[in-house]
Amino acid sequence: MDFQDPAFLSRILTLLTLSFHILYATIGVGVPLMIMIAQWVGIKKKDDHYILLARRWARGFVITVAVGVVTGTAIGLQLSLLWPNFMQLAGNVIALPLFMEVFAFFFEAIFLGIYLYTWDRFEDQRKHFLLLIPVALGAAASSVFITIVNAFMNQPQGFEVLNGEMVNVSPLLAMFSPAVPTKVAHVMATAFMTSAFLLASIAAFRMLRGSTHIYHKKALFLTMKLGLVFAIATALIGDFSGKYLAEYQPEKLAAAEWHFETGEEAELILFGVLDGEEAKYAIKIPYALSILAHSNPFTEVIGLNEFPEDEIPPLWIHYLFDTMVMIGMWLALFSFVYVVAAWRGWTFIQAKWFRWLTVAGGPLALIAIEAGWWFTEVGRQPWILRGHMKVSEGATTSGQVDLMIILFAGLYIILGIGTVVVLSRMYRRNPVEKELAARENAKGGEEQ
Repeated sequence: MDFQDPAFLSRILTLLTLSFHILYATIGVGVPLMIMIAQWVGIKKKDDHYILLARRWARGFVITVAVGVVTGTAIGLQLSLLWPNFMQLAGNVIALPLFMEVFAFFFEAIFLGIYLYTWDRFEDQRKHFLLLIPVALGAAASSVFITIVNAFMNQPQGFEVLNGEMVNVSPLLAMFSPAVPTKVAHVMATAFMTSAFLLASIAAFRMLRGSTHIYHKKALFLTMKLGLVFAIATALIGDFSGKYLAEYQPEKLAAAEWHFETGEEAELILFGVLDGEEAKYAIKIPYALSILAHSNPFTEVIGLNEFPEDEIPPLWIHYLFDTMVMIGMWLALFSFVYVVAAWRGWTFIQAKWFRWLTVAGGPLALIAIEAGWWFTEVGRQPWILRGHMKVSEGATTSGQVDLMIILFAGLYIILGIGTVVVLSRMYRRNPVEKELAARENAKGGEEQ
C-alpha cells in the first residue's frame, strides 16, 4: 500500500463514497415499494394504520432521498476527477445509462413530491395510491440504469478499441451485457429485502421501548413477511449469480472460494484461514462449489491456476462472500421462524431477546449490502474495465486526492449524523399515538 500513490488514494476515496452512498441508494430503491404495499394493504383492508404507516415511511424517505442526491452527485464528480482516463475511454459508452439514471430519478422525485403534498386532497385513497406507481418505477429504473454501468465494467461488450479509443459502439449491446440480468435482479431483490428488515427493525425497537400500539405490531408483521419473500428471492438470484461468475468471471468465483486448482467435484469453503494454498479451520462442503457453478456436483470448476498472477483478485474477498451469504441465510431463516410463529400464535416471538434479534436484522442487512458491494467491486480487481483497462491505468495523477479524502469524509460524517438526528427528532416529536388521535379528531369534526 503506497499512501502517496494517487491511484491507491483514488480507490480509497471511491470506496468511501460508494460505501456511504450504497446505504442511501438501497433505501431509495426499496422503501418506495414498502410504502406502496403498505398503502395498498390499508386500502384493501380499510385500515387506517397501514395508510398512516405509508405516510410516516414516506416522510422519512424524503430525508434519505435528499442525502442520496448529495452522495450520488459526489460519485458523478469523482468519476471525472479520480478516473479521467477511464472516462476518456468509456465515457461515450456509459453516458447513455448515466443520463437515463438521472432522468429516472427526476421522474421519481416529481411524483414523490406530488404524492407527499396531496395527502388530504383525495377522498378516494386509490387515486392517491396511483401516484406511488411512478415513484416505485422511477426508483427501480434508477437502480437498473446505474447497475447497467457496473455490469458493463464487469463484462464490457458492444465496441471495438482502436488506437486507445472505443469505436463502432453499439449502445444497446453495450448496455445489455451478460452481467445485466443477474446483477440487476440481485440489486433489486437485496434492496427490497434490506428495506423490509430495516423497517421491521425500527418497529421492533419501538416495541422494546414500551409501545404496545397495534400500529407497530402490524408494521412488524408486514415487513417481516416481505423480508422473508425477498430473502428467498435473493437466495435464488444468488444461485444464478454464481453460475454467471463461473461462466464469465471464473477468476472472481475462484478467488472467493479459494479454489486454486481446476478440478471436478469442487468443494465450497466457508470461513477459514489461508496457509499458502491450504484453507485451515474452514468448513468444507463437498461438491457444493460445482453445484453452485454448474448445477452438477461432478462438473469441473476453473481454478486460479488458469490465470496470470497479476490478474487474480485479492483473496480476502472470500470473507466478503461469506459475510454476505451467511447474513442472507440467517435473515431468511429468522424471518421464516417469525412468520410461522406469528401465524401459529407462538408467544416466544414477543420475548425481549427475540425482539432484540429482530432489531439486529436491519443493521445486519446493511452489513450484507456493504459486503456484497465490496465483493462486486474488489472482486473485479485489478480491472476498472475488465480486460481493457486496469485500475492503475484509469486513475488520476493528481497529488490532491488525500485532501479530497479528508473533505469528503467530513461531508459524509455530517450527512450521516444529520440523517440520524433529523429522523429521530421528526418521529420523536410526532409519535404515532399523537398522529392517530389527531386523525380521529379530524374525522369526528368532519362527521359533525
